Amino acid sequence: MVLAVAAAAFAQWPWDGGGQRWGRFRRMPPRFATPEDFDGRFNFCRIMYDSVRREPNGQGWWTDYPNADRNMSFRLAELTKTLVAMNDDGEPRHVVVRLTDPLLFRCPFTVMEDVGTAWLNDEEAARLREYLLKGGFLWVDDYWGSRAWDAWVGEIAKVLSPGEYPIFDVPVEHPIRHALYDVDRIPQIPSIQFWRRSGGGTSERGWDSAEPHMRAIADGQGRIIVLMTHNTDISDAWEREAEDVDFFYTFSVEGYGVGINVLLYAMSH
Repeated sequence: MVLAVAAAAFAQWPWDGGGQRWGRFRRMPPRFATPEDFDGRFNFCRIMYDSVRREPNGQGWWTDYPNADRNMSFRLAELTKTLVAMNDDGEPRHVVVRLTDPLLFRCPFTVMEDVGTAWLNDEEAARLREYLLKGGFLWVDDYWGSRAWDAWVGEIAKVLSPGEYPIFDVPVEHPIRHALYDVDRIPQIPSIQFWRRSGGGTSERGWDSAEPHMRAIADGQGRIIVLMTHNTDISDAWEREAEDVDFFYTFSVEGYGVGINVLLYAMSH
């Protein structure tokens, strides 16, 4: 796996224009989904949401966008037999969707990051519930500490009643941790900026985020429909894979192992 993942290096996508309600972008504007994007091949779908809180180093819905989406799509195509949607230039067709967009229901897998800042209105909560209970899958990642955790628990409770759909810790023997690779531990992956600034540290909120968690919500048949990786930034292992060889070998290999497992589970359950 190390040899396969190390095969490519990816350029950054600098962009410094202004946004509308979603703020300013440091990489590129969102590539919103269109009906033509969905041709039976896999699309990495990222959910756009409104932020109403601030988190240190948080960037809202577009945290790690677009290179995490792009690189994970490449690796999925390389390391599995999954057919990934590609443009004519060989770039993956990763897309951004709003919860109110009907094209949400064309996405087999969705991701939200920095969800400690998120706010869902009633319509968005209802649409997300409908999507999940019809067979959809949501992975939330890169939110740190008890404040962000409590904020997200409050938002997902609007979607799925905690009495009917409780949150649980994903045990080591669960199939999602063994879909292709054996993930015996959940790695704590910091942002590359924090890792450099702290001299190799991994807990972005100190004692309040010392332990990484993989938690989930399942439907009535036991299928995971919401996966939550808390106190870790799995997506940064994808986004930043080409920027530092030490960061790559320390974090990216494990980060891709987790990501490939989650994607394969989401598309097969």
